[in-house]
Amino acid sequence: MQRAVIDPAHVRAALGDFDLADAAFEPLGRGLINETFAVHANRGEFVLQRVHPVFSPDIHFNIAATTVHLQTRGIVTPLLVPTRAGPLWSDRGANGIWRVLTRVPGISLDAVTHPRQARAAAGLLARFHAALADLEHRFVGMRSGVHDTLAHLGRMHEAVAAGGTHPLYMQVAEVADRIERAARVLPRPGALPMRVVHGDPKFNNVLFAATEGAPPEEAMALVDLDTVGPMELHLELGDMWRSWCNPGGEDARDARFDRDVFEASLAGYAAGPLHPEPAEREAFVLGLEWITVELAARFAADAIRESYFGWDPQRFPSRGAHNLVRALGQLALHEQVVAARSFRASTIARAFSSG
Repeated sequence: MQRAVIDPAHVRAALGDFDLADAAFEPLGRGLINETFAVHANRGEFVLQRVHPVFSPDIHFNIAATTVHLQTRGIVTPLLVPTRAGPLWSDRGANGIWRVLTRVPGISLDAVTHPRQARAAAGLLARFHAALADLEHRFVGMRSGVHDTLAHLGRMHEAVAAGGTHPLYMQVAEVADRIERAARVLPRPGALPMRVVHGDPKFNNVLFAATEGAPPEEAMALVDLDTVGPMELHLELGDMWRSWCNPGGEDARDARFDRDVFEASLAGYAAGPLHPEPAEREAFVLGLEWITVELAARFAADAIRESYFGWDPQRFPSRGAHNLVRALGQLALHEQVVAARSFRASTIARAFSSG
């Protein structure tokens, strides 16, 4: 993904704040938001990240409280490493906010390669949710309106209205109109309880134990906890299914809703220790529909504004072109999951019928 190249001297200086100045480091992963490095030191393996400015540094208090609580409940998790001076992050001014976490051994996958992986990962997510059910913590620095779909639709409308001179204007305006029409006919769930959730359960945020000669199937830990906090459960699972059940991923304009992955992940989650309320289970049907239309709107807005999501210059001529393809892909996925609503509703009802 295209980002400004970070001067290695800045990376080395940030590592020094955590008493890791002599450690070796290399880029890690292909996330869209935070710049991430694997760190190899005499005292262990770590992950260094420069945190995207969209996040308040205060989120590190949430991450610390959450991960310590998870550890006491026997859930494997990365832990924040304080700086030499004591704070949970390093503020290097114009060079950004940096943090270090312990590195959990394991591998991440960009996509589900077998439904058994989805079942295992969803079971881990259920254990994660259940372990945090009794967490007493006042969450701070949270981004407001993360899943305020109507607000995202409004920002898309504003971007298109102001983007008449953008070279992709006509194409984005057409897809934005389709997104708005799709959103207008979506049913809305009623009032639901808030639970402490991951907030970004895309599939590559699940670490699996590496296996030799066979696809990994043991889900070990959830990473990238910037968004951990209170949320309605149907939005968390909707985001999970949005990521896991589309084999082509976000960077293709065509989409396919994988029913086998949906069923496997649902079975894994339902077999876990969390017991969602009946109203939450009913809302599971709609969560995926709202999340897909919401993300389509976000991509469409950034196709004009070109200011948030990363892009791949080896595949696309511009950030706007990449985000337009993403918007079309999410809209295509949305249309498929709406068409499969009755299948998903009956599958959800069966999965929790023994609960």
